[in-house]
Amino acid sequence: MTAVTRLVTFVDVDDQAADTISVSARHEAELVDGTRVLLLNDRGWGSSQGWAATSAAEIQETTRAVVGPDEPFDGRSQEAMEADHWDALQQIAQRHGVVVDAAALRRLPHDVVLSQQVLARIGGNPDTGASG
Repeated sequence: MTAVTRLVTFVDVDDQAADTISVSARHEAELVDGTRVLLLNDRGWGSSQGWAATSAAEIQETTRAVVGPDEPFDGRSQEAMEADHWDALQQIAQRHGVVVDAAALRRLPHDVVLSQQVLARIGGNPDTGASG
């Protein structure tokens, strides 16, 4: 069995022409051998806030929220939403041949890595040391 060591979300500029924030997020599981398995590639977010008015830490925090778990809806509890989220990620990993349980995924560190384009737009430091 190949162990998953961390979750990594890569953030890049989504709309090259926009003066306001628009990013895409690619969420992956990193394995002990350094290879990565794609978990989510359909996430991203935008803001009417300009790039210069945000920080790496704000982008990282929002990105973690965007890749899940989602907020409850239709009377569902936060616990149910979280369980469904981690179960779905477990199933995606297993389709890629990675055997891991949902509880183990939930406990992993989650690093958010900002692309050079994002860093250039915010004019800042990557602050990549923060895990969550």
